[in-house]
Amino acid sequence: MPSTPRTIATAVAVLSVGAFAAGCGGGAKGADSRQDLNLQPVAAQGPDPFTPSTAESTATPTPAAPPGAGTGNPTAGLSPTRTVSGSTPGLYGGTQSVASCDIEKQIRFLGGDRAKNRAFADAAGVDPGSVAGFLRGLTPVVLRADTRVTNHGFRDGAATSFQSVLQAGTAVLVDDHGAPRVRCACGNPLKPPNAHQGSWNDKGRPWPGYRGDRVIVVRPTTVVINNLIIVNVVNNTWIERQSGDDGGRDRRRPDIHIDPVKPPVPEPPSPPASPSTSPPVTSPPPSPDCPTPTPTVTVTETPSPSASSTPPAPPSRPAPDTSGCPTATATVTAPPPSLSPSPPSSSPAPESSPPGDLPSQPGDIPSGVPSGPDDYDIYGPSPESENV
Repeated sequence: MPSTPRTIATAVAVLSVGAFAAGCGGGAKGADSRQDLNLQPVAAQGPDPFTPSTAESTATPTPAAPPGAGTGNPTAGLSPTRTVSGSTPGLYGGTQSVASCDIEKQIRFLGGDRAKNRAFADAAGVDPGSVAGFLRGLTPVVLRADTRVTNHGFRDGAATSFQSVLQAGTAVLVDDHGAPRVRCACGNPLKPPNAHQGSWNDKGRPWPGYRGDRVIVVRPTTVVINNLIIVNVVNNTWIERQSGDDGGRDRRRPDIHIDPVKPPVPEPPSPPASPSTSPPVTSPPPSPDCPTPTPTVTVTETPSPSASSTPPAPPSRPAPDTSGCPTATATVTAPPPSLSPSPPSSSPAPESSPPGDLPSQPGDIPSGVPSGPDDYDIYGPSPESENV
C-alpha cells in the first residue's frame, strides 16, 4: 500500500496538470464565448514582433469602411462579419511607384536569425529555405479599411497566434490571391481570421473612428490575381500594380470610373431560401416493395414486298403505370420473310393498265404503295396511305 505522502504528491500532480490543461484550452466555445481581439494601430508593433519595422510610410489614408454599419457597441460585442473579396478594386491603397514595405530588409532580418526564419516559415506555411522567394512574390500595399486577421508573434523560439484588427493605413504584403500575408510594422506573418462567431474582448486602445461593426475580413480569391487595382492615397486616383512588384511598374488607370473615395463593397450574405419558391420537380424513387420489372417486348414486322397495300395496324400502347415502380420495354424488328419468286403468268399481259392496277412485271411495286416500315407512322397509318 503506497505511503500517505506519495499519495498526496500524486494527487497534487494530477490537479496541477488538469489546471494547466484548462488554462491552455481557451475556455468556453460557441456563440456565447468571448475571445480576445488585439487592436493594432498603424505603426504599433504589437506583442512579440518578429522583426523591426520594414514599413516605408506610416501615412494613414482616408479610411474606407464598408457601408451599412450597424448601430451596436462601436468597440465590442457581437458584430457581423463583413467579407470583401481580395480582388475588389480599392480594397488596398498605395503611392504610385513607391513600395509601402522594404521586402529586402525583411529578408535580411529573418535570414540573420535561424530560429525566427524557421518560426516564420511555419506560421506562413512555407519551407524555411523558400522564405526569401515567398516574400519577393508578395505585393506591398496599405489597408483601406480596418481588417481582422490571424496575427503571429515570436516568443520562446516559436510562433504564437492571436486575433487582431489592423487599422486602415497599415502597410502589409499581400499574395496573388489578395490576402494579407505579412504586417510590415513588425514582420509578423498573417493568415485569414478564425471563424469565431461569439463576442469579442477588445484589447488595446481603439483609434479614432474605430467601430467593431465596420471591421472587414478579406476573402482570398480562388484564382490567381495578376494585377491589383489600388487607390493612390496621395490624390485618390486609380493605379494598377502587378502582383509581386514593388511599384516600379505601376501605371495609372484613368479609364476606371469607380469613385475611389467610396469604400469597397462587401460581399452580400447568402440569401435564405424563399418559402414561395417551388423546389424542382423530381421523380420519386421507386418503392422498395416494387417487383423486379419484366421487359414488355413489342415485335415490329417488316412488311413483305408483295404484301397488300393495306397498312398494318399500329402497335398498341401500354397503359400508363401510376404505381411509381420502374418498367422495362424492348422493341424487336423481325426480319422480312423469305419469298420465292412467282412463276410468270401464262396469260398475256394487257398492253396498258389503268391507274392503280398492279404492274405488268412481277416484283415491281406500283407508285403510292408503302414499301417498308419507314412509310408508316409508328402509331397509325399516314393520311396518304389511308387513301390508297
